[in-house]
Amino acid sequence: MIDGSQEILAGDRFAFGSNWRAFVELVDEERINAAIASLSGPLDTTDLSGRTFLDAGCGSGLFSLAANRMGARVRSFDYDPESVAATLELRRRFGDGGEWTVGQGSILDEETVAALGRFDIVYSWGVLHHTGDLWRATDIAARLVAPGGLLYISIYNDQGLESRMWRRVKHRYNKSGALARRLLVLGSAAYLHRRRPLASLIGLVRGTGPVLSRPPRARGMSARHDLVDWVGGYPFEVAKPEEVFAFMHERGFELRHLKTCAGGIGCNEYVLERVSGRPHVSGGPA
Repeated sequence: MIDGSQEILAGDRFAFGSNWRAFVELVDEERINAAIASLSGPLDTTDLSGRTFLDAGCGSGLFSLAANRMGARVRSFDYDPESVAATLELRRRFGDGGEWTVGQGSILDEETVAALGRFDIVYSWGVLHHTGDLWRATDIAARLVAPGGLLYISIYNDQGLESRMWRRVKHRYNKSGALARRLLVLGSAAYLHRRRPLASLIGLVRGTGPVLSRPPRARGMSARHDLVDWVGGYPFEVAKPEEVFAFMHERGFELRHLKTCAGGIGCNEYVLERVSGRPHVSGGPA
C-alpha cells in the first residue's frame, strides 16, 4: 500500500486528499452537472456509453462520477488515500451503479499502471504537475491511451519568474505550521485579487464574497478549496503549450482541444488523440 503521509509530514507534499475530502461535503447535483458539462464540451459528446475512462489522480472523484453518469466504464486511482476515500464516498452517494472501480496507486509506478491496460479516455486534470516528475508522468499516462483514444490533461502554465515565486510560496506553505499557512492563504488571496484586495480578504474570512463565492465554479469546483489547493499544491511544475505539443507529437498524438489560461496563472487544458502507435521517446523537453 502506497502511503505519502511521511512526505506530507516532512513538508515535501501537500495534503491534497484532505482538501478534497473536505470538498466532497459540498458536492450536489448542481456541481455534478457542472462537472459533466466540463467533460462533454472538450470531449465533444455527452454520451460515453461503452467507452473506458481512466481517472489518473482522481482527487475528489467528481470527474470520475461525471464520467460514470455519462455512461463510461470508469477506473479511478490516486496516490493519496484520502482522495481514494473521497472518491469512494462520492461513488456511494451519487454513483449510478455502472462499472466503476476505485483504487490507490501512483502514475509513476510503471509496473502497476501498465497492468491497468489501455483506455479510450485517460483523464488527468491538474495532476501530472504535482507528481514531482511531470514529463515522466505525462509519458506514462500517454502509454495508457488506446489507439484512437484521447488523453485529457491540464498542466500549469509556465510564467517564468512568477511561476518560480509560486513554487517558493508552495514550498514554504508545506514547511509551515497552521498559523503561517493561514497567513500565506490570506496573502495569496490578496495578491490574486489585488484589484479588489479588501473585498477578497473579507470574503475569505467570512466564507463569502468574490474569493469564496457560494455557487459552483467552472467544472463544479469550490473557490475555497481551489485556493488552498493552489497555495499549497506541491510538488509544483509548469510547462509551456509548445513544450506539451512537441512532447505529445513525438508520442503519436495530435491536439484536438486546447483551452489556455491566456498567459496567466492556472492550467492549460489539452485533449490529444493517439493517431499512431509510435513508441514513446524517453525524457522531457530539452
